[in-house]
Amino acid sequence: MVEMSWNVNQPGRWRRPQEVQAIKEADTDWKRFQMNRPEVAWDPRKYLEFRLFWPYSSGIAGQWMCHQIDTVHWFTGLAHPRSVAANDGIYQWKDGRTNADTLTAVFDYGDDKKGFQVVYTSRFSNSAGGTKELYYSNGGMLNLDTNKVTPEGGLREGDAKAMGLKANLLDNFELPQVAMTTSADTRKDPSTSAHMQNWMECVRSRAKTHAPVEAGYSHSIATIMANAAFRTGLRATFDEKLQEVVCGGKVFKY
Repeated sequence: MVEMSWNVNQPGRWRRPQEVQAIKEADTDWKRFQMNRPEVAWDPRKYLEFRLFWPYSSGIAGQWMCHQIDTVHWFTGLAHPRSVAANDGIYQWKDGRTNADTLTAVFDYGDDKKGFQVVYTSRFSNSAGGTKELYYSNGGMLNLDTNKVTPEGGLREGDAKAMGLKANLLDNFELPQVAMTTSADTRKDPSTSAHMQNWMECVRSRAKTHAPVEAGYSHSIATIMANAAFRTGLRATFDEKLQEVVCGGKVFKY
């Protein structure tokens, strides 16, 4: 079981009120901006605050969840969820946006023999809990906030013995800390520095990067499945043959 969350309380997130008031259609290529989306009249908010509006952004799924769900694929080797169900809504910031300020999605991974759930939540109305990625097993948990594996929640002797089982408790273990130095401006983010170094090393050696293009494709599938589920109200699945997300027997038009 995996629990992931990303909670904020930022009324100004993705808002650009001063710029919206100042910009003019003549300053933009509005038609080109819309690309293959349905053509609509000029709207400075959709141009500058596009993350708040469908179909210019998938909102929480594409802006937040995509940064977290890929660890599931990385750790398990699974390419995408088996199915997704989700609910969302605009509960707090009723400022004209069309993308939700709250999302809960439940992912089913695996097959008939082995599997697990991932519950992803995000709310923009209260920041308590912050960003979390917690992996639970029968023997304990992995907390990506603390980078520690612990026996917390694992099967203890008393509960195990009653069913003729043995205790199952992971040993305490702390994951290595990443320390990188770079002359590039990466806002002192060690993970960004590490990725940049790996990328440059692979450019020189032609080796495969730690995060290959397939990783991006996998978390894109999960993101689109979540988006399809909450926009249709139906359970989303993935058709391997068509390489398409399906809801209610129909391909989801993204």
